[in-house]
Amino acid sequence: MSSVDEDFMRLALDLAEQAALQDEVPVGAVIVADGKVVGRGFNQRESQRNPLCHAEISAIDGAAKELGHWRLSECTMYVTLEPCIMCVGAILQARVSRLVFGCLDAKAGAVESLYRLCEDRRLNHQLPAVGGVLADQAGTLLSEFFSRLRARKRESKIGERWPSG
Repeated sequence: MSSVDEDFMRLALDLAEQAALQDEVPVGAVIVADGKVVGRGFNQRESQRNPLCHAEISAIDGAAKELGHWRLSECTMYVTLEPCIMCVGAILQARVSRLVFGCLDAKAGAVESLYRLCEDRRLNHQLPAVGGVLADQAGTLLSEFFSRLRARKRESKIGERWPSG
């Protein structure tokens, strides 16, 4: 793991924190070409009411617009959480050259946890993936978000059972 990888992952973590502030699952992503951020995104499924609004998809869209083409073959993606099947599919279709992610996703991860799509030779593109970069920070952000969400749900159920007044 390089300090450059950590620096760009910190930018992705900043975006994940923005998602959390908007009550979105805190996942952030940046795409880098020649040392410059060309795409960025964070989860917006709730606010956009759209299952496609994952951080990775937003970052790919931004990078393609910034670079003026869909092939991101000279780009590295940094994302705080191991991407899901949909996002790995998009990363492969965009021909991203390298993937760096934070923590594993035991329930939906498609790079190491459940599937290993980045290295599947049956697909027409493979890419190197490095996991675990600032994984503790990314995992803590997710854990704290879901703890707050569970606490809010408990509080609202208590209010339903015992109305005030």
